[in-house]
Amino acid sequence: MPDHATQSPWWERGRHADRRGFLAARNRIKAALRGWFTERGFTEVDTALLQVSPGNEVHLHAFATELIAPDGGRRSLYLNTSPEFACKKLLAAREHRIFTFAPSFRNRERGPLHHPEFTMLEWYRANEPYEALMDDCAALLALAADAAGVTVFRHGERTADPFAPPERITIADAFHRCAGIDLLATLGGEGPGRNALAQAAERAGIKTASDDTWADVFSRVLLAKVEPTLGNGRATLLTEYPAHLAALARPKSGDARVAERFELYACGVELANAFGELTDAEEQRRRLEAEMLEKQRRYGERYPIDEDFLAALAHMPPASGAALGFDRLVMLATGASRIDQVIWTPLPETRD
Repeated sequence: MPDHATQSPWWERGRHADRRGFLAARNRIKAALRGWFTERGFTEVDTALLQVSPGNEVHLHAFATELIAPDGGRRSLYLNTSPEFACKKLLAAREHRIFTFAPSFRNRERGPLHHPEFTMLEWYRANEPYEALMDDCAALLALAADAAGVTVFRHGERTADPFAPPERITIADAFHRCAGIDLLATLGGEGPGRNALAQAAERAGIKTASDDTWADVFSRVLLAKVEPTLGNGRATLLTEYPAHLAALARPKSGDARVAERFELYACGVELANAFGELTDAEEQRRRLEAEMLEKQRRYGERYPIDEDFLAALAHMPPASGAALGFDRLVMLATGASRIDQVIWTPLPETRD
């Protein structure tokens, strides 16, 4: 196969013909997933792409634009990095089961598994157990495989059985199994034990930098030692993230060191991120502001906080939600090697 950067445009007939089987499968998978949610009483919603805030996570980078009012007044807006804030406002409005196939946008991301514009499948359950999302994920994997007409998911040399019950493992157990690290022991005291984790990482053969934060070291271990073991043979649900990496998730009842957050992996690829949703507006504000301070330190930029979102949290019922990278799911179900093979009109690569 020719080098991706020198390939003909995606709209060239021969190249489109090579991709069309993937795209046809994409449509079948979307129809099957849409039907599954509808049959279970979920309402499909369409969320706005323009947002006051694109999200407030340190490493998420947005596309900015400007709204010009009829009187010439100007206001900064952003393309959403996910539909999460909008969906939670709908929960506050007393929607109880919702899902969306949302166009989403992330800057500084391009590669075999990343595209600047992609489709996020998000769904939410109000007043239902967080663990229901795990069962949903297992069902969606099998449904996608059926729709694509396959019995095995593939990515590179890795395979996973989409019909097998996913492995469930806590992050603490995964760190111990894969790197010999007692992760929870570094979470004691007033804050995470950066030095303790860095020393454990070095013993596991992972280099760290003097200015790495606890979260940086955590990510190094996760990427080097843990993720390569996930989703091999069958899918993996990696559960109970450390509480200070909870983002918008609530603490786990009975163990405040960890949060109700899990990620779904298959063939070593991260497919979904799910939360038992935090509804404490004060705590959520603290987390978002801390993320933006760190973003300013690292990248010299920050995004505004969506005050309307924080106000809505006060009216939001207990809920759980999941965000699944739909294009990645299609990749695994079709055996595509790059994400742009399963997007109908991908953004052309920059050519020098």
